[in-house]
Amino acid sequence: MNAPLNHPLPLLDLDVLRTFVAIAETGSFTTAANAVFRTPSAVSMQIKKLEDILGRSVFLRDARSVALTTDGEMLLGYARRMLAINREAVSKFIIPDIVGVVRLGSPDDFGERVLPFVLKRFAQTHPAIAVDVIIDQSSNLRRRMDDRALDITLLTNACKANAAGAETLLTEPIVWAGAKGGCAHMREPLPVSLWEEGCAWRAGALEALGREGRNYRVAYMSAHTAGQRAAILSDLAVAPLPKSFLGEELVELGAKDGMPEIGNYSLAMIVAPEASAPVKAAADHIRAAFETFNLTGKF
Repeated sequence: MNAPLNHPLPLLDLDVLRTFVAIAETGSFTTAANAVFRTPSAVSMQIKKLEDILGRSVFLRDARSVALTTDGEMLLGYARRMLAINREAVSKFIIPDIVGVVRLGSPDDFGERVLPFVLKRFAQTHPAIAVDVIIDQSSNLRRRMDDRALDITLLTNACKANAAGAETLLTEPIVWAGAKGGCAHMREPLPVSLWEEGCAWRAGALEALGREGRNYRVAYMSAHTAGQRAAILSDLAVAPLPKSFLGEELVELGAKDGMPEIGNYSLAMIVAPEASAPVKAAADHIRAAFETFNLTGKF
């Protein structure tokens, strides 16, 4: 049994943790100093204070780079959670009550995978705002936006092909997904599961197969992520998916499996030009959610 402490544990300063996270994410004391609006010497003093409190080194430093120690990697997870809890707690008191309706469009894949987490947190901080969600193809969502039938929409695009006025939230690779232990990728012609026409993932996958001269047949089609996953898990076909969609049930198929590289795609957001206060609040919340995902891999 550990001996009881005769003095209280020290409290970690959130400003210091914010600096620590900035350094970890940028890999540079100088870049982090600019991000937190402090001088490099002030940032160095903050990290020294942090290391003195913990009695551990959190960074490995040399003339050219900065890397987290094992203790630093452990602290990073705690620091991100503490900062997120602080933002949530403060927002409960200082964000004014906003009332209204937000019409939000999303492609099926992100509507199923991402929106439940985003909308749950948004409802906690903005309980008086109702969100009307429309799930559709990106091309149809763009038309709805042009017709002013939506206030905000998310769109999937081929990388570097964002629609005018779109703000990129996420860029990641599209990969070939297969069943664990499956053999669909070994068949000839290759059985492929695809989305409907107009899907950025479909276009990239077919272009890659054509570039490599790989024979294929469309074995399964669905406009919904759940349908695509069913085709992959049953080993009926392989399918193009964003890398973050794989999870534990699917595996990435690459060059060693005879599959061509597809490339990247982007998820973008368009906000109505004359956005109301509820719409602006929702857009800010979505941005923050994807900033968190880009840093941590989790929503």
